[in-house]
Amino acid sequence: MTESCENADLAIVGGGAAGMFAAVAAAERGLRAVLIERKARLGSKVLMTANGRCNFTKDIGPDDFLRDLKLPGNPHSTATFVERAVRECPPRRIIAGFKSLNIPLRRMADARMFPANGQASTIVHAFGDILRDSSFPVITNCPVTAVSRLDDGGFAVETRNFALYAKNVLVATGGVSYPKTGSVGDGQKFARALGHRVIPFRSGLIGLETPERRITSRAGARFEDSRARVISPDGRTLYEHRGEVDCEAFGLSGAAVYNCQRFIAHSNPGNFEIEVWLGRERLRFHNLKARPVKEAIVTLGGVDTKEIDPATMESKIVPGLYFAGEVMDIDGPTGGYNLTLAFATARKAVAAVAERKPATEKKHGKTDHRHRKL
Repeated sequence: MTESCENADLAIVGGGAAGMFAAVAAAERGLRAVLIERKARLGSKVLMTANGRCNFTKDIGPDDFLRDLKLPGNPHSTATFVERAVRECPPRRIIAGFKSLNIPLRRMADARMFPANGQASTIVHAFGDILRDSSFPVITNCPVTAVSRLDDGGFAVETRNFALYAKNVLVATGGVSYPKTGSVGDGQKFARALGHRVIPFRSGLIGLETPERRITSRAGARFEDSRARVISPDGRTLYEHRGEVDCEAFGLSGAAVYNCQRFIAHSNPGNFEIEVWLGRERLRFHNLKARPVKEAIVTLGGVDTKEIDPATMESKIVPGLYFAGEVMDIDGPTGGYNLTLAFATARKAVAAVAERKPATEKKHGKTDHRHRKL
């Protein structure tokens, strides 16, 4: 394609956490934008988070948040890459934003934040209400089949039934875990076709398999005030996390186990042992296998952040192409970190698009300032 008739300043591809937040940010800034989602409704995966309760962030400052992203002895660059985005949209700004929408919130003892009614749908509906009230165009049940660069510098966003032309595109399609929610790797495919490197997918924040009867026979048992740790062959503790440990028919799960698995996946420690506490009982297991990526809370891997500008979330290879959330090779521990990363990177990308658009070209009209904090 060589010609275009621009329909939008920004096409947002993907209606999950990052895409919904981006759409709200675009609406606030008066951008001519559109949100396109492959499933019949927005936020399908958000509705599943924290067993349907939606742990959307953690009530801590940006320094603590960024520190928690880091892994001991590992140079993984998530914290460095997202630092600007997180400082501009820190957890407490997100909390204040939801409070400004009169959503009752609940803070847990460990600072995790939930809607007070324990329903993830409350968060998804809040996004939907803002988009409805601002008459923001949302196209659902509409898989994007390709994103193509045009000779004039814009993009064709192609679907099975039509093509939409936009000056900028924000890819917010998520990873590849829980594909029934729409996370099927579309965004990584688009990025690769446009010249980007994609880091291979791996499971993140997932349970570990063991046939050990001392675990499988207790399937359903939950130990909330517990811990797990990763131990080297010479007995050194490589990583430890305090939190819930659950027994499953396949082996071990729970926050403490998930965060140990994240360390293992990033650090690749070779031979290792996992030690868990089940009440007063301490058990040790050798080289446990992670469950499949389709079951993972997050996808490790994705678009290489070395090819994305952290100041704008814009591609260094294709001007006008932006990324937000799990489509990129970024991740954090369990406990609200990954939704916060989706929100912060989405806001960063939309702000960059808005800053480049002349003020005279922005839509004029009323803006509901109750929503500005999001």
